[in-house]
Amino acid sequence: MDGICLYDFPRPMNWRGVFAATTTPFDPALGIDAAALAAHVDWMARAGCTGIVPLGSLGEGNTLDFDEKLRVIDIVREALAGRAALVPGIAALSTAEAVALVRAAERRGCTGAMILPPYVYKGDVRETGAYFAAVLGATSLPCMLYNNPIAYGTDVAPEQIAALASRHDNLEAVKESSADIRRFAAIRAFAGDRLALFAGVDDLIVEAIDAGACGWIAGLVNAFPQESVALFELCATGERERARALYAWFLPLLRLDVIPKFVQAIKLVQAEAGRGSERVRPPRLELEGAERAAVLAVFKESVRAQRG
Repeated sequence: MDGICLYDFPRPMNWRGVFAATTTPFDPALGIDAAALAAHVDWMARAGCTGIVPLGSLGEGNTLDFDEKLRVIDIVREALAGRAALVPGIAALSTAEAVALVRAAERRGCTGAMILPPYVYKGDVRETGAYFAAVLGATSLPCMLYNNPIAYGTDVAPEQIAALASRHDNLEAVKESSADIRRFAAIRAFAGDRLALFAGVDDLIVEAIDAGACGWIAGLVNAFPQESVALFELCATGERERARALYAWFLPLLRLDVIPKFVQAIKLVQAEAGRGSERVRPPRLELEGAERAAVLAVFKESVRAQRG
């Protein structure tokens, strides 16, 4: 068990393993495709994902209105039937709406919540701290703080994360997406083993587990769930040679998680894998031209190598 965090938490939430950051399937009219969403999360649960995270960045949460978010939660909860943790992303333009959403998620029987920074507004340290404190204080759900300064322009420093955890018992985990592997050690330096640390970018999963991550909020899992779970478990159990071989094959695909149009790219890969549609909601548009060709080339080469 080399590099994996082994400590247990007193609450029933199991912060370990592959948590799938799910895409949101849309029908031709760009409404939520309930049947496709239910089938998709069922497939990922059967593949061994220990958590499902709808309504995040990859789930196009910022294009869904409040009632649509609740509908997604209901569809995922019913499809999972308790087989995996349901941890919806909580984000909004305002603190009040984020508070309302996390309370609704708790009423709907979610297992936990992943709290994103506010959309659009990039607060300073005081404002960011007040926002997270308000959302954490509005629920008894076990919560994960999502730190992604690259996407959201708000960087929650390790010492600020530790300070929030010291005041809010229900802050139990961190999705670290700064792409700075040193952050894992820095959070541990301030918070010890108080928080479960999750890798938040796909192409650093092996390095993150070596640095002490005990979970992975994964994106390419939407098209390759068995491979994602296998990679995590090989790393977690110290089977380095097998893990490195699988990582070498998977890495070109995993890098699609960190490009600007990662939502479109991952949905295209899903569609090519026969597991969904590439439809996205505007202002996003489906990939075309050279961008589309580049993603398809990565997918086709990966499938060729896998079969070879």
